[in-house]
Amino acid sequence: MNFEQLGLDQRIVQAVDEAGYSEPTPIQSMAIPKIIEGVDIRASAYTGTGKTAAFVLPALTRLASCGEKSCRGPRILVLVPTRELAMQVASQVEKYGRHLPRAKVVCIIGGVPYPVQRRRLSRPYDILIATPGRLIDYLDRRKITLSSVEMLVLDEADRMLDMGFIEPVEQIAEAVPGSRQTLLFSATLGGSIKRLSDRLMTNPIEIVAEGSGVKPVNIEQILHYTDDLRHKKRLLNHLLNKEEVSRAIVFTATKRQADELVDDLYEEGLFAAALHGDMNQRQRTKTIDRVRNGRTRILVATDVAARGIDVQAVTHVINFDLPHNVEDYVHRIGRTGRAGASGIALSFAARREASLVKRIEQFIGKRIDAVEIPGFEPKAKQSRSSRPFPGARAGSRRSTPSSKSGFASRHWTKERAKAQRKRFQPSR
Repeated sequence: MNFEQLGLDQRIVQAVDEAGYSEPTPIQSMAIPKIIEGVDIRASAYTGTGKTAAFVLPALTRLASCGEKSCRGPRILVLVPTRELAMQVASQVEKYGRHLPRAKVVCIIGGVPYPVQRRRLSRPYDILIATPGRLIDYLDRRKITLSSVEMLVLDEADRMLDMGFIEPVEQIAEAVPGSRQTLLFSATLGGSIKRLSDRLMTNPIEIVAEGSGVKPVNIEQILHYTDDLRHKKRLLNHLLNKEEVSRAIVFTATKRQADELVDDLYEEGLFAAALHGDMNQRQRTKTIDRVRNGRTRILVATDVAARGIDVQAVTHVINFDLPHNVEDYVHRIGRTGRAGASGIALSFAARREASLVKRIEQFIGKRIDAVEIPGFEPKAKQSRSSRPFPGARAGSRRSTPSSKSGFASRHWTKERAKAQRKRFQPSR
């Protein structure tokens, strides 16, 4: 099957062809015809399976088939959990709608000044892509009307619920005409996702495409057990110095740790950039652009980069800290092995995290091979079948200086690394 057989507008098919795609992915071939028919769907699709195009292409076809239609407010509304995902969806709309006269898109996200967004909203547009919190702000200020929305898309619905957006999503849905078509895309379709879709949708068709399950393909998964924080940092430096690591994303648990790890890597001669929620949108966009164009080889990020960051040719994903949500593990490692390429996912685990490793393995349906690197073996051997060691703790974040002069030297080096890193950060 090709894209032309899916019922898409010919101008959109031309844009898809120019983008270098000839055959639809499973989620696209199953979802697009149903969306064009106008039915509500809820679909299970992980990032990297082509799910964004699965709703963008039929949405553009809807705009193209209606011709010139003057209305106040957007006709297509896409809700996403993060700024980065909003910008990624917007770029897809612009790429596939390049030959259409009516495919104007506006992004409403946090981190962008209100006056800038109000100017964009004052011009004619057809598609609105928004994060729930910022859109609620505009609705409360009566700066946006959703009375003309024909299609409502909930992208990464599971993530929106995890972030506490269920009430804003329902409030936004109430402001949209009841006659609209509703599309929901999520990594999983059970529990709260199904209950939400039952409230917002009319006789939805459920789609679970082959390749949308929890088993990542084309990704080699490796586990390294570590003793403490110092051990993890030594192992990370060793791995990042390997020639085959041409572009890597390192995931940490906190924003503070991401910044500290960037400083530590700089001290070791490895230039890296941080990405987390405390950075403004301009900083985040410039950081991602530097990774895309190869100026930055190592990105140290929180889970803000687990979804919605479309960076090609990421060879390695390293879980410096394991995610507590097992679904986030799949989204993290999905940053590599994209578009048919192969990738490697490396995870560090402490002894006390044996149960978390087991939950991840149960979720993905396979065992992750535990590997020891000569010279970096953990002091205590980990039994994969045993319970977590009682009272085990990660190592201290701060080492005890052997002398006052030694501490002063390390302190001076850390301060110099921070000053040097600021030179490379984009200005506010």
